[in-house]
Amino acid sequence: MSPIPELLPLDDYNAALLANVHPPKWQNPEPAPSYHLVVVGAGTAGLVAAAGAAGLGARVALVERHLMGGDCLNFGCVPSKSLIRSARAAAQVRRAPEYGLHLPGSVEVDFAEVMARLRRLRAQLSRHDAASRFQQLGVDVFLGEGRFVGPRALEVAGKTLAFKRAVIATGSRAALPHLPGLAEAGCLTNETVFSLTARPRRLAVLGGGPIGCELAQAFQRLGVEVTLLHRNDRLLNREDPEAAPVLQETFVKEGMQLILGCQLKGVERQGAEKIIVYEHQGREGSLAVDEILVGLGRRPNLEGLNLDAAGVNYDRDGVLVNDYLQTSNPRIYAAGDICLKYKFTHAADAAARLVLRNALFWGRQKLSALTIPYCIYTEPEVAHVGLKGKDAQDRGIPVQTFTRPLSEVDRAVVDGEEAGLVKVLLKAGTDKILGATIVAPHAGEMINEITLAMTARLGLGALARVIHPYPTRAEAVKQLADTYYRSRLTPFLQKLIRRRLAWMR
Repeated sequence: MSPIPELLPLDDYNAALLANVHPPKWQNPEPAPSYHLVVVGAGTAGLVAAAGAAGLGARVALVERHLMGGDCLNFGCVPSKSLIRSARAAAQVRRAPEYGLHLPGSVEVDFAEVMARLRRLRAQLSRHDAASRFQQLGVDVFLGEGRFVGPRALEVAGKTLAFKRAVIATGSRAALPHLPGLAEAGCLTNETVFSLTARPRRLAVLGGGPIGCELAQAFQRLGVEVTLLHRNDRLLNREDPEAAPVLQETFVKEGMQLILGCQLKGVERQGAEKIIVYEHQGREGSLAVDEILVGLGRRPNLEGLNLDAAGVNYDRDGVLVNDYLQTSNPRIYAAGDICLKYKFTHAADAAARLVLRNALFWGRQKLSALTIPYCIYTEPEVAHVGLKGKDAQDRGIPVQTFTRPLSEVDRAVVDGEEAGLVKVLLKAGTDKILGATIVAPHAGEMINEITLAMTARLGLGALARVIHPYPTRAEAVKQLADTYYRSRLTPFLQKLIRRRLAWMR
C-alpha cells in the first residue's frame, strides 16, 4: 500500500479530497498478464490517456504515487483559480465607487473562509479524478511508486506490470533556487501555499512569471502586503513587450511593491521574520516578510522512475521525445509537463490524445502541428497563441502587426476596463495569422476565436466577415480585421474606387 499523503489542514474537505484521489484503504488489483497501455502518473495527461484507451477497449493500468488529479486539481489550476476568483470579487467591490455605488464600510476579507471555499471546491471537483471512477471505467489503478524494471515492464508496490506500450506522464513540480538560507528559513510553493489558513501580513513573491504574477496579485487583493522580486526588468519577460507595462501599472495601482531587475543574494531568519537580501541597481537591499512564495519555474518529476532500465533518454528538462511524443524506447511515449515546453493542463490533454493515436493506432500526428494557446490569469488576463514578434524575427519571417487598444473598444470603455490590447501578427503581404496576444479581462475566452482561425487555416480577413455582437470586447478582433482590409487599399485601388464612384448614376 502506498503511503497516504498529508494534506493540511486536516478538515472534512481535505478528507473528502483524499477519499477520492488517494483513498486510505485502497487495495491495488492483481495485475493482468499484460497491458496494452501502462500509464505512469495520474495528472491531466495520464488521466486522459488512461480513460481514452480504456474507452477504446484496451487493457490499461494507471500508476500514481501521490494524488490522482496531479498538479491541476490539487496544487494548480483548481485551487489557484478559486483563490483568484475570491480576490477578483474583493477588487470589484473596492472599485464600486467608480460606478456610482457607495457601499457602507470597507471590504473585509475573511481569509480563512476564502481558503475553506478553495478546499471545498477542490474536494467537490475531485470526484472527476477519483480512483474509484477510473476503476469503474475499466482501468486498473495502482497507488504506489512506479519504476521501470525493463524496456517492457514496470514495478509498483511489489507487483510487475508487463506492457505493450507505456506513457510517462509524471509531471513537474516547483523549482527551488539555490539561494543561501532559503531552506533554513522556509518557503511556500504552489504545493503548500493553498494549505494556509491564516493570512500572512507581508509576503514576498520570488519570480515575475505566470505563477508569481497570478498569486502575487491574488494575495495583494486579499489584504496581504505583497512585494514581488524579479530578476528581469519587466514582468512576464517571455511575453509580448506590450503586455508587461499594462500589468505592471495595474499591480502598482493596487498597492503592490515591485523590485525588478534584482539579484537575490540570500535569506536570513530573525525571529518570526524572514529577511531577503538582494542587489538592485548596484546597491544591496533587504526586505523583511512573514512568508516567501517561490514562483521560479518548474522541474520534471524524473526521480525514482529508473528510466535507464527502460532505455529512455532524458536530461535536466525532462524526458526526451520526438515530434510524435515517442521516447528513445519506441514502445514508450511521454506526455504533459514531463516532456513539454508549455506546461499547461490543456497542452497535457492535447498531448495525451496525440499519444493515444500514435501509440495504439499507428498514428503519425506531430506535436509541432498543434496550435496551443495559453492564458495567464492575472487581471487583466494575458492570452497568447502562435508566434511572438521575436519568434518571427529569429526565424526570418517578415511580419505585419495590427494592434487595437482596449481604450478604442466601446465595451471596454463602458465597463471601465480600458487597460489592455489585442495584437495580431500576420505574415507580411498576406492575411495569414502567425500569432496573437490579448491583454484584457477574459482574454482567455477571446483568444479562442483566433486559435480556431489558425487551426482551420483561416486568415484575418475571414474574421472580418464574422458578425460579432455589439458591444463586446471580442469586437476588437473584428476591428483589427477591418484595419487589415483598409491597409490593402493601395493608392492604385483607391484611384479605381474613385473612378467607379464617379461613373455611378
